[in-house]
Amino acid sequence: MTDTATPSSATTAPAEEPPTKRSYAKLAADESREDYSLRYAPHSFRRWSPTMVASTALGGIAYLADFAIGASIVFTYGFTSGLASILCAATIIFLTGIPIARACAKYGVDMDLLTRGAGFGYFGSTLTSLIYASFTFIFFALEGSIMAQAMHQAVGLPVQLGYLITTLIVIPIVFRGMGALAKVQAWTQPIWLIGMVLPFLVIAFHSPDTFSAFTSFGGTEGAGSGFNWIGFGLGTGVALSLIAQIGEQADYLRFMPAKTESNKRKWNLAVLAAGPGWVIIGAAKQLGGALLAFAALEAVGKTHALEPIAPQIEALKPWLGSFGLPAAAIFVIVSQVKINVTNAYSGSLSWSNFFSRLTHKHPGRVWYIFLNLAIALTLMEMNMFAALNKLLGFYSNVGIAWIAAVAADLVINKRAGWSPKYIEFKRAYLYAVNPAGFGAMVIASTVSIIAFFGVFGEYPEAFSTFIAAGLAVTLCPLIAWATKGKYYLARPNPVNGPDVEVDDITATHTCTVCDTDYELPDVADCPVQSGPICSLCCSLDATCGDVCRTDPSAGPVLMPVPTIPVRTA
Repeated sequence: MTDTATPSSATTAPAEEPPTKRSYAKLAADESREDYSLRYAPHSFRRWSPTMVASTALGGIAYLADFAIGASIVFTYGFTSGLASILCAATIIFLTGIPIARACAKYGVDMDLLTRGAGFGYFGSTLTSLIYASFTFIFFALEGSIMAQAMHQAVGLPVQLGYLITTLIVIPIVFRGMGALAKVQAWTQPIWLIGMVLPFLVIAFHSPDTFSAFTSFGGTEGAGSGFNWIGFGLGTGVALSLIAQIGEQADYLRFMPAKTESNKRKWNLAVLAAGPGWVIIGAAKQLGGALLAFAALEAVGKTHALEPIAPQIEALKPWLGSFGLPAAAIFVIVSQVKINVTNAYSGSLSWSNFFSRLTHKHPGRVWYIFLNLAIALTLMEMNMFAALNKLLGFYSNVGIAWIAAVAADLVINKRAGWSPKYIEFKRAYLYAVNPAGFGAMVIASTVSIIAFFGVFGEYPEAFSTFIAAGLAVTLCPLIAWATKGKYYLARPNPVNGPDVEVDDITATHTCTVCDTDYELPDVADCPVQSGPICSLCCSLDATCGDVCRTDPSAGPVLMPVPTIPVRTA
């Protein structure tokens, strides 16, 4: 490396027409709100401890959709098939979540950037950004519906007005970014823990026979209490709709500090707990929600038993009497705020990634909060809660094909040497589409959706999500092997690639476009700019013609010596 950049003669702009500098909009430039929404999370920003990051991430799984999902599965398919479905789905989610969580925490990237470098390519991951965005607004709508039901029960607020309030209440928190989210999750955790445990304590002391009666429950649709393969397959599909939750966990895990010898034990435990570990709590909540719904079934009827607020009230009545209603309402509202700030935050990240690649513009993450919430509010007004099983069963076919393909790349392809040993997410080094992950996801989800609609018969319909997972895990390595990993890297990365000796990964280069310093993993060498360019400026460039990847005559760019940050003792 030299102290000055040496431009390529084929691509250098004339001296009288220097490259235009970029100034980001005020909201997009403010990283206290932006939270590096389209970027690698630099070490200088990862100021939280592993424990703090983990507790914030786990605070986001306070949602009560698990209660509704678990109750719906058990009511429809009976206890035995329902239990098997929930445990099977939890196992699949846990296993696929381990490599994803570790990669996001290690490389400081969110789910979108990880997907780019794990077999999908730069534009290939655009579709998965849309899939992930749909996960956030579907579950925001589901959680918002539960919160509106609680407000209606507590103060008689019309449900439609409750939908609007549940949408608006999260905006000020999500607008402020990770710092505000961390505070909200910490402050509300004690209330949530008490509200979560108390109903089960009341049942244990007041009507302990409920637990044994629940294990022989045959559901409300005539499924029976015994095991049924069709019920097991369909129930697993509904529970697997939550598999994309690992993306929301990754949105927090990217702020995990670097793993060192002194913190590696805490780091590993925190990543495991906050990454795949969420599903252990999630599965327990699904079973707990089904138990509470069963206990309240006779008192409130099937329809209200599936709404988490009514079983909460019935469970608390023996101890709290008339105060059971406000206590249950407070718990539900706190739970839903905790999860919906995460849904809105993660949705804003996904939409940012999606539109930045399509439009080459980035007005700022916060503007996409309003898009995500508008879609969620529309779904609530359409009463999506009434079609819960069918909607989630359909969605899980796409979600699991995506997550399984990414996990297969991280676990199989990288170890086999078909995929680079690190996560490369920058446009300058990626092919537009990588058939390994993208192709596997498209084929797997297409076949499984066809099966889901009954084209192949009853059993393939019930086990469509297993088809999606199996095809994705098989096809991703197979395609990578057949293509010899050709479509992962369009060219070597001379800034911080695996073959480059980097003394300090936190060293910085100044982007020649926006004139801001960025750590090496967020920088590419650009022949058009004749020097370093940050990943976001690279993404937003609509005029370069991808010269660095498509024109062999562009040649390498000799970068300035990176600046090593001065550290104070």
